[in-house]
Amino acid sequence: MSNTNLTIDMITNEVQRIAHEKLTFIGTINRQFDDSYGKEGAKIGSALRIRLPDQYSVTTGRAITVQDSTEQQVTMTMATQKHVAMRFNSAELFTDIDDFSRRKIQPAVSVLVSDVENDVIQGCTKLVSQVAGTAGTAMTSLTVPGAARAKLNQQLAPKDGNRCIQADSVTMGAMVDGLKGLFQDSAQIKEQYREGMMGRTAMADWYENERCWTLPNTADVAGGTLNTYTITNGDADLTVTGITTTPALGMVFTIADLYDCHPETKAAYPHLKQFTLIGTASQTAFQISPTIYYTGARKNVSTSTGADITPSSYTTKAIVFVGAASTNYVQPIMYHKDAFSFVTGDLPLMAGADRCVRKTVDGISLRVWTDSDIRNDEQITRIDILYGYQAIRPQWACRLIGAAN
Repeated sequence: MSNTNLTIDMITNEVQRIAHEKLTFIGTINRQFDDSYGKEGAKIGSALRIRLPDQYSVTTGRAITVQDSTEQQVTMTMATQKHVAMRFNSAELFTDIDDFSRRKIQPAVSVLVSDVENDVIQGCTKLVSQVAGTAGTAMTSLTVPGAARAKLNQQLAPKDGNRCIQADSVTMGAMVDGLKGLFQDSAQIKEQYREGMMGRTAMADWYENERCWTLPNTADVAGGTLNTYTITNGDADLTVTGITTTPALGMVFTIADLYDCHPETKAAYPHLKQFTLIGTASQTAFQISPTIYYTGARKNVSTSTGADITPSSYTTKAIVFVGAASTNYVQPIMYHKDAFSFVTGDLPLMAGADRCVRKTVDGISLRVWTDSDIRNDEQITRIDILYGYQAIRPQWACRLIGAAN
């Protein structure tokens, strides 16, 4: 290829191409809300309230029971801006795009994308309360992914081909021999190629991703109890006693005799409800997810028989965290596309718009801005992204836990 005087448009297109291929997790989650931000004449600011479907209870008999419609919503905030900057001289601008991309653009975009994806996958994983697998036992078969698949099914995640698994290379390596006959170079993979994709099995596309979050269990994972705390409908916090170390955000726990249940029929499942810690006001004051509902249309916990719990009988129940004390566990994750959402905003084009270009591909908006440095015959270029994310339906995701690391 002959040398070409590169333009800012050529550089921006190459930036988007590389970013698109490397967004392994972000590229597989919901991005339908990007258009809600930054519209000329209708800007909504940095926060978007997302409505969730109403829930209702079924009544038996001829007499009707009229129910109020209670809207539920989650808020997604777009307020994080990240960038990477690079410099190059006049001679480097007079080159072919392939060579320039290899030496300049790819390293810059790779580190930016990696940092953003690391932030998003770790933040989303911490908001997921469901865990499949046995802490301390390596995953070497489809048993654990199969259990995660079952949890998504139990929470009514759609079976529409939009499920994925993100797993680190150690986990993937432990499973690949047993699953090698299932990972196939199918036409679907060729059409939907993305860096790190391994294949499809257990109703999910598999991706190898070193950014999977590692759960750092603290020194106390057993021995805590509810501290004469009466559970109420809509509880998103708990007061506990007997915890000697403030647990880390994202640690998952169960409460004795508090069972999970079917979202619609309210029939009890045979496993305890799992909760994740999303905040700590103090060592013994937890903010949790999901919010507890023990009666009504939003009921998500029950006794082992499916009956409504009696709150007064749960005031001193034991709390047990998943995994061993002072141990780290990498957290691969299975999820439906609509469990999480990622948004980017259109950053403004600054003065000198001929050297400040914004391009959006598949809902990912990146701005490339370049300006000259006359003292050193150089051009300084920065690549920026403004983004936010939220777990819209965390019940449609499940962590996979295995050997300690």
